[in-house]
Amino acid sequence: MADLEKILDQSLPLVREVGQWIQSMVNQIAIEHIQYKGKNDLVSFVDQTAEVRLKEGLASIFPEAGFIAEESASDFSEVGDGYYWVIDPLDGTTNFLHQLPIYAVSVGLIYQKQPVLGMIYEPNRDELFYAVKGAGAHLNGLPIRVSSQPTLEKSLLATGFPYHDFSYQDKYLTLLKELMQKSHGLRRMGAAAIDLAYTACGRFEGFFEANLKPWDVAAGKIIIEEAGGKVTNFSGGLDVIFTGQIIGAGAIFEEFLGTLQTHWEN
Repeated sequence: MADLEKILDQSLPLVREVGQWIQSMVNQIAIEHIQYKGKNDLVSFVDQTAEVRLKEGLASIFPEAGFIAEESASDFSEVGDGYYWVIDPLDGTTNFLHQLPIYAVSVGLIYQKQPVLGMIYEPNRDELFYAVKGAGAHLNGLPIRVSSQPTLEKSLLATGFPYHDFSYQDKYLTLLKELMQKSHGLRRMGAAAIDLAYTACGRFEGFFEANLKPWDVAAGKIIIEEAGGKVTNFSGGLDVIFTGQIIGAGAIFEEFLGTLQTHWEN
């Protein structure tokens, strides 16, 4: 087993450095720099350069690990059981390009297809969330825990809306309608990594979203779990990284999942 604590200690400065570089580029982006990978799926040279910097640095820290990274991944269906860095160099690209201050660097390390280390850096608030399997979750060096709020009725929830695959839009809207009536409200931040990090530290009681990629959730999953929360797919299974579905929460998890499942048939 790799020395995860040592890998974390060496990786945290790199993640913060890349995030701060991203922050320095906010006012350097022009409309001609924006490219489209698909419908409403934007990218710029900032994403691409940040990914290169992360991959180079992480390869130096832990050369045994492979990579699954948003801007260079093609097919991750043949991922093995070894170590892989799972990277979203700029989660919340659309926010970044519109100069909305909600975006993050997300880096997870998986082993046997499950996260064992995660780091999420939000540069606007200079908040670095991280966790190693078995060692708890932290924010800027201090321990964090999921919310102990036991009822959905008194919870603030986060989600993401369909933005390019609208095949499940109707049942999503029906679910949102019930959750709006059963909670303190719903928030759509536009960056799953931040939703997951905020759930881990108790700002949100829970988060769910469909149609996500491994780099959206790998870091956040382990951070929530190490903060005392639970994370599954919509069926309640532990296969989250490669299914595209995630629901994570603290004390409300069972009620939250049950409500979701009344509207969602896999």
